[in-house]
Amino acid sequence: MAEPIERKVKWATAAAYLTSSGLLGVLAAVQDNARVLEPLPDSISPLVLSLVPGLITFAAGWKARHTPRPNLRR
Repeated sequence: MAEPIERKVKWATAAAYLTSSGLLGVLAAVQDNARVLEPLPDSISPLVLSLVPGLITFAAGWKARHTPRPNLRR
């Protein structure tokens, strides 16, 4: 019997999808405005941008409550 998917996993997955989609939308909207990322060195910009979805995913998984599991004997 398959275990149910925990709330933490569901929230982290939703956060990753929404954050990535939102970040891509913002980048598409400002692609002609290079000043948005101007304060960052060119070599650091991709790293910072890739950290945003990961950090929000981590925070969503951390904040979501753990799904209680019944005592299972195996």
